[in-house]
Amino acid sequence: MSTYRLENLFAPRSVALVGASPREGSLGRAVLKNLRDAGFPGPLHLVNPKYAEIDGVATAPSLSALPAPPDVVVIAAPKDSVPDLIDEAGRLGVCAAVVITAGFDRGPGSAEERIAASARKSGLRIVGPNCLGVIAPGAKFDASFAARPALKGDLALISQSGAIAAALIEWAGNHGVGFSGVVSLGDKLDVDFGDCLDYFAQDRSTRAILLYVESINDARKFMSAARAAARTKPVVVVKSGRHKAGAQAARTHTGALAGSDAVYEAAFRRAGLLRVYDLDELFAAVETLSRVAPFKGDRIGILTNGGGLGVLAVDRITDLGNQLATLTPGTLDSLGQALPAGWSHGNPVDIIGDANAERYARALEIMLKDDGTDAVLVMNCPTALVSSKEAAQAVANVVKAHRASSYKPKPVFAVWLGDAAESNEIFEKARIPNYASEAEAVQGISHLIAYRKAQDLIMEMPPSLPEEFSPDVETARRLVREGLEKGERWLDPVAVTGVLEAYQIPVAPVRRARTPEEAAEIGAAFIAQGSAVAVKILSQQITHKSDVGGVVLNLSTPRAVEDAARAMLAHVAEVRPDAVLDGVTVQPTIFRPRGRELIAGLADDPTFGPVVVFGRGGTAVEVINDKSLALPPLDMTLAQTLIARTRVYRLLSGYRDVPPADIDAVALTLVKLAQLSADVPEIRELDLNPLIADESGCIALDARIGIEAVPASERRAKMNPRFAIKPYPTEWEREMTLKGGLQVLVRPVRPEDEPLYVEFFKKVTPEDLRLRFFAKVKDFSHAFIARLTQLDYSRAIAFAALDKETGELLGVVRLHADANHDTGEYAILLRSDLKGRGLGWALMRLMIDYAKADGLKTVHGQILRENTTMLAMCEALGFEAHADPDDRDIKNVVLKLDQIQAQAAE
Repeated sequence: MSTYRLENLFAPRSVALVGASPREGSLGRAVLKNLRDAGFPGPLHLVNPKYAEIDGVATAPSLSALPAPPDVVVIAAPKDSVPDLIDEAGRLGVCAAVVITAGFDRGPGSAEERIAASARKSGLRIVGPNCLGVIAPGAKFDASFAARPALKGDLALISQSGAIAAALIEWAGNHGVGFSGVVSLGDKLDVDFGDCLDYFAQDRSTRAILLYVESINDARKFMSAARAAARTKPVVVVKSGRHKAGAQAARTHTGALAGSDAVYEAAFRRAGLLRVYDLDELFAAVETLSRVAPFKGDRIGILTNGGGLGVLAVDRITDLGNQLATLTPGTLDSLGQALPAGWSHGNPVDIIGDANAERYARALEIMLKDDGTDAVLVMNCPTALVSSKEAAQAVANVVKAHRASSYKPKPVFAVWLGDAAESNEIFEKARIPNYASEAEAVQGISHLIAYRKAQDLIMEMPPSLPEEFSPDVETARRLVREGLEKGERWLDPVAVTGVLEAYQIPVAPVRRARTPEEAAEIGAAFIAQGSAVAVKILSQQITHKSDVGGVVLNLSTPRAVEDAARAMLAHVAEVRPDAVLDGVTVQPTIFRPRGRELIAGLADDPTFGPVVVFGRGGTAVEVINDKSLALPPLDMTLAQTLIARTRVYRLLSGYRDVPPADIDAVALTLVKLAQLSADVPEIRELDLNPLIADESGCIALDARIGIEAVPASERRAKMNPRFAIKPYPTEWEREMTLKGGLQVLVRPVRPEDEPLYVEFFKKVTPEDLRLRFFAKVKDFSHAFIARLTQLDYSRAIAFAALDKETGELLGVVRLHADANHDTGEYAILLRSDLKGRGLGWALMRLMIDYAKADGLKTVHGQILRENTTMLAMCEALGFEAHADPDDRDIKNVVLKLDQIQAQAAE
């Protein structure tokens, strides 16, 4: 339901507290006190049949007895009464309920199931049960039992744990940090992370969002909301349970590498979230984000009166992968003129232990003007020679002046050691982030840098895939289907080779041999071609063949092949009597003397579905544990980033006399695996181990594919229903013929389409651009076009019409669904020289068909009143046009799809 009725939850006009109590120490008393202390301005009704009044305020025996239904019901009543209370609130038309009460059973027939069913029927939104409550300081609404009030500010806190939420409120109060909203989700019966992310992403009073996560229920909803939120403001997440075992035993190397927390890490990274690992780090992130916006660059300047402290800060900067700024010659000259001869003459700028306020101020002024510095960390070690307080005030004054005089002021961070209460107060007033140690400060700065880099990555344009990559999807599906029909859990090795070849993934050829004699015959053919031969055991029950002596390499004669196969079958039968042996496989030994052993594959996570795994390969992959994970789908940029996050990347880049491997070939293999997972959802696990990479490319020497049927009820079109990120919707590709015989391919827009847009805009007249964007447009930046091409297909689609002969972009229609997935807003733009060819009509019809299939109820748009051509087309398509109440030059057009579908059904 997403943001439906959440505006009533965070800005209610009236509230009822069910379970209000005069008894000290009771839950109802604590919540009542917080509601009153917050100064809620609207009607506050108390409901409790046991009391006629509480603190002189008359109580009602039930919700039905209130003079009018409240916007929000806060429930602190005994758990046995809650299902009936929810049912009653729903019948009365209450918008939301905050269920603080805990202790409900779960599962079929449980109280929670009854509560959820009742709420869905009436549209009542529920926070909880088992939660701390909801706080909206801006609305003076505190429906919680937190120990202290939350200050008003611009941070939103969404916590699954009430205890963590309470701790953060306590910390924030002590540091002057305020919140735009605090939500304790508890059992997440209805309102969840996705709903709150969507709400606070749109909330103008929220500048950054903090998440405390224990588990995610709806991965696709979470990923869609998180990616949308992270594009607009920083989102910081801490997740507990990092070392819990996976939800299911891994049967492949990739499955073993894809532990639960590693998948969450990949999901957070893909969404552009900033992950921290404990509350201390979260507090540091809060301290930073509450005062400083993310900034460009990662070059840090250090100003200190203690050389040792500066060195420690440099070490921490290096540990976290950031840069120490290199001061320009002009900056060094200016500092040399302003500072005593004994200063450090470099960065860190050590202005010596007797540095007074004036010296701090002058040095900081110079450093803030340095072109090679992106941020400045100012530190102070207390001495008996000068006043730390006066130095802090001087720093604050310089920062204030710099902010007032600079278009893009550089951020300044502070560390004042010792008893620095007075100095900290100065920094708090000046909104300068200040920390207890240099390590905390550098960590806080790193949070901002990491967030900005994540934003740069998700806005980066990926290179195009090679045009020759056109997988044989039907062959891969047929091979998997045949395996399932045979009852196979693991696809036959020959079929595995066929699947990989269908996706143009280089793999060593494999032949099956039922007997040692057959193995010798197959081996002879390979040997005659100049290859040594490898023999491997073949069994559905044996995943890791090397563990049972099921691999023999470098056999050079047919007799050696036969002897190896016979001995292997006997040995494996002895050590694994439970396994059914189907013979052996025979394949040529691939000799790549400069090759590096990698692993690549697919794993299946119970929460996030398919995951692409990459890392150092071989038999000891779990011991080495050099791996990186990513959620599909992938493009080349995401694949290359996945590779770069591993230690083996350094080996791939070349060393000594070993040339760099073809990293693009490895990246393309990862992209192909992701596409294979999208096209063939029956593939649950896949191992390419080892995947050998050298300067000539890469090739898989061994591969396994685990398969499992997908219920028909889970299939949506042809895409993998378990993807946490909706993949490219291939099924919406169309071919059209326009007036005059122009052949057009219409397909969903992809991230790599950015260059097409650059050329496209050159062929749209300024007047047509004005009609589309409602203003003159002179420059189309990368960031602007990236927002048009990098789509979340779960909530947005854009169809590009391409000339089949030249590949040029001819026109685009866009549709973006709201967070509730109820209505969508469209926009369309055509090349100016193509008007009257029927392209606009065709694109609009396709967009409407998509909206219907996607379950939207209405499509709307805004059109300038003077754009009579577009208004006429909308009228012909069934849109209703109405004057915009806020702008007389605009008309709002609305197409009610639910009415059209109802009429068609009749």
